[in-house]
Amino acid sequence: MQTTDLIEQILKYKSVSFVGMAKNTGKTEALNYVLRALNERNMRCGVTSVGIDGEKQDFIFATSKPEITVYPKTTFITAEKLYPLCRLTSAIKALSARTTALGRLITAEAITKGEVMLAGPASTVWLKEIIDAMLADIPLCLIDGALSRKSLGSPSITDAMILSTGAALSMNIDVLTRKTDFLFRMTQLPVAETALVSALKDIDTGIYAIENNIPHRLPIPSLLMINDYKNVILSHGRRLFIGGILTDNLLHFILSQGDVSQTELTVTDFTKIFSSITQTDLFLQKGGKLQVLKPTNLIAITINPFAPNGFRFDAGRLHNAIAERVNVPVYNVKEQTEIK
Repeated sequence: MQTTDLIEQILKYKSVSFVGMAKNTGKTEALNYVLRALNERNMRCGVTSVGIDGEKQDFIFATSKPEITVYPKTTFITAEKLYPLCRLTSAIKALSARTTALGRLITAEAITKGEVMLAGPASTVWLKEIIDAMLADIPLCLIDGALSRKSLGSPSITDAMILSTGAALSMNIDVLTRKTDFLFRMTQLPVAETALVSALKDIDTGIYAIENNIPHRLPIPSLLMINDYKNVILSHGRRLFIGGILTDNLLHFILSQGDVSQTELTVTDFTKIFSSITQTDLFLQKGGKLQVLKPTNLIAITINPFAPNGFRFDAGRLHNAIAERVNVPVYNVKEQTEIK
């Protein structure tokens, strides 16, 4: 089955984010494949990024990386300091009033095919506004992630997400598969009941006890200080909402208290789970409940068998290892075939 099926999946949505589990796991390769395929279908789209992306050489690790290629009539958004570095002819359509570290954001439309360097807003609220503005003129918006920017896959930002994994994450296939499987499972967590979602949807900091679906903020400044507030954490019961990120500190404490099966933890979405695989799985295996306010629509996983240092997996072996553990399609877009 050809990866045209990936395009059919994408076309069901108005906005799709591309999120890599690590640098050089094939996220940009996947985005380039989709941009090329959409152009072949004469379909217009828009593209932007959070952070800097599309650079020929990675700014952080100095490794070569694929550039982002756009086609005529593609709308793209980048910062004004990077716009002169884009190698194509384009027309500027808008200039933002707000600014970023790289200047104001330029919305442009490609006139010729060429390479672009993308940079978008760091704020998810601003990114959502940009997506909405683009969708007023075009049918599909693609968002390219950057290093440590899993928040781009947040369900509050895009309708769907594509996850990229590969040899750059680990050269041990068991470790690579385990990490990918864990992140996949975190995107599949159950959603909290409607009343609880309504009560918590505007909270993004702090730790709260939940009683009758009403949140009560606990006097804990940070989970990093959890050892100083152990007597407070469960003082109002075992239903907790973590407004920030979930860490091993909290899970380790809860696991040490017994009655784990009576504990219910809620986080905003999967991007807030920073706890380790070991601690998270132990919590779940002991009957602990972990849920989200916002579901994630993961529609596909792409793989990259190659690592920047020259190491490579056998592509078939890598796909089998991952496809056996997830229930979404797995693609190797470089080979242009679906492998599940």
